[in-house]
Amino acid sequence: MPTISATELTRNTREILDRFFKRGETVTIERNHTLIAQIMPLQKTLTAAQAFAGLTFPALTAVQAKTWLKDSREGFSDTVSDLWA
Repeated sequence: MPTISATELTRNTREILDRFFKRGETVTIERNHTLIAQIMPLQKTLTAAQAFAGLTFPALTAVQAKTWLKDSREGFSDTVSDLWA
């Protein structure tokens, strides 16, 4: 992981960000010989379908799904109550 000085980052922000964005690297910022920060690429976000695409698990049947939904709502009321009252 490359390390650059805070001064270098200040003087060449655009070039540094472009360079590390293209490579997908994380860069560490140093000030007065002390590591103070890291700049890293964002994690790519996935849709739920993409996240579950590679998983193998038994899927619920329609009847099991309906039963699970009914059971998960059991004991809850549709009315809103003031917890502080």
